[in-house]
Amino acid sequence: MGFTDTRFDVNLSILFTELPLLERPAAAAAAGFTAVELWWPWVDAPVPEQAELDALRDALNDAGTRLVGLNFYAGQLPGPDRGALSLPGEESEKFRANVPVAVEFARTMGCTALNALYGNRIEGVDPVLQDEVALANLTYAARAADSIGATLLIEALNKPESPLCPIVSAPKAIEIVDKVNAATGLGNAKFLMDLYHLAMNGEDLNEVIDAYADKTGHVQIADNPGRGAPGTGDLDFTDLVNRLKKAGYDGWVGLEYKPGDRPSAGAFEWLPAPLRAAGRH
Repeated sequence: MGFTDTRFDVNLSILFTELPLLERPAAAAAAGFTAVELWWPWVDAPVPEQAELDALRDALNDAGTRLVGLNFYAGQLPGPDRGALSLPGEESEKFRANVPVAVEFARTMGCTALNALYGNRIEGVDPVLQDEVALANLTYAARAADSIGATLLIEALNKPESPLCPIVSAPKAIEIVDKVNAATGLGNAKFLMDLYHLAMNGEDLNEVIDAYADKTGHVQIADNPGRGAPGTGDLDFTDLVNRLKKAGYDGWVGLEYKPGDRPSAGAFEWLPAPLRAAGRH
């Protein structure tokens, strides 16, 4: 596959989950990877104990793995339970309480991409009010991310698996990106282009890449159907990744797929070992 100029990272919240969190960075390194990303690891704790943050930082550093992407708190994933789309009160306060914690952790790790999931609609509440709260939370997160030179990522999910999420298309995600940038004037909100979710939505991936590569801050991949490794479904990742490059995208491509009925270490046959170590090929 023609991936010699592509920087791949492994999402440790969907791969290597057969291992405890603190063992996953070393397992990724043993599989040949030098860069990783994470969903917020503490699903019940937007503000975990400092000792837990320190332990994760040490595990990443000891393994020699670079953290290149981190989600803000959104509750239990997949879902998400909440995210930015929360009413004033406890849930919105959880998101906002997490923002400075996640930003500080990202700063100490040199991570410059923070993903703010929009969340699910709340039944019986005016959607206009929900979107106003979400925009306020996202602008707060964007300003915090900007304080460390980081990008705020906005991701489209897929309607079959996340029917209550209102961000289930690339154009809708771009609309939110533009609203956040207009509200802050910072320009640091970007699109997280997850090719699996977009394929599940039935979108033309070539058209999405051509239209939005310049507004994309991160890419994630999994094959469709099944959310497995490339080669287990119908998507042509050689063509898609090359199209991204031609469109000017030179950022990270996160491996966010399920390993299937095998240990995660065996889920990378499609990617030659020399291409797993970002910056070393």
